[in-house]
Amino acid sequence: MIDEQLIGALHLSSARRGEGPVDRGDDRRRAFQASTLSAMLDGAYDGDMTFAELARRGDHGVGTLNGCDGEMIALDGRFLRADHTGAISEVPPEAQTPFAVLTFFQPRHRFTAPAGSDFDRLCGAVDEHLGEEPIVHALRIEASFESVLCRSVPKQVKPYRPLAELLADQCTFEFREVTGTILGFRFPNLGLGLNVPGYHLHFVDSERRRGGHALECRTGPDPARIEVDDLASLHVETPPGVELVGERVEQDDVDALERGGE
Repeated sequence: MIDEQLIGALHLSSARRGEGPVDRGDDRRRAFQASTLSAMLDGAYDGDMTFAELARRGDHGVGTLNGCDGEMIALDGRFLRADHTGAISEVPPEAQTPFAVLTFFQPRHRFTAPAGSDFDRLCGAVDEHLGEEPIVHALRIEASFESVLCRSVPKQVKPYRPLAELLADQCTFEFREVTGTILGFRFPNLGLGLNVPGYHLHFVDSERRRGGHALECRTGPDPARIEVDDLASLHVETPPGVELVGERVEQDDVDALERGGE
């Protein structure tokens, strides 16, 4: 366990998985993260936390499964996996994750974005409403969409390639005239390689049949409904062999991860 630090307004704590008691704190007022972005970039796709354990840390979030096996979506306490075709299935409790971010979602802000908003305009509406407070924000956007462009990846086999190489072969697919939810997090830029600075968002349709990592979108003729939770505390647990602070994540890597390099 390392000492807690104050990074701007964000209260950060960490622990090595399996070493001593878990610092639970108030799980309902903070974000929980398994492993780090730097570890994923280096190809650390095996974790040691099951989804049964993860369910005790939150009901809303994003991540992946061991072997980088698709995109994980946690919504209303359900853990879903979007495979490389965009098909959704339930994640079994015994499955494990190498990377996930969760919280118990309790929105403190509710507002709308105009009809016909694209991805940037939706994020801009959140930025305008929240300002630049350097904490973690969890968000949920409910809307009818003219289109949503998503991606996912098939399960990888060892030896694992770095994430940048893996995403060069990502599978993309577009959903049209669909109602659903975009959810995830807005992270401050901590400069520690912990998580993606800015937005990390996944999509799932209202029938919970299709989804993936959201790359682009355009909402339909009605305003999008946006809810945001403020999380001033982040607890990170790392598996053996993964350091809390990794190499600084470059903006090009962020663009490739979140928007397909655009």
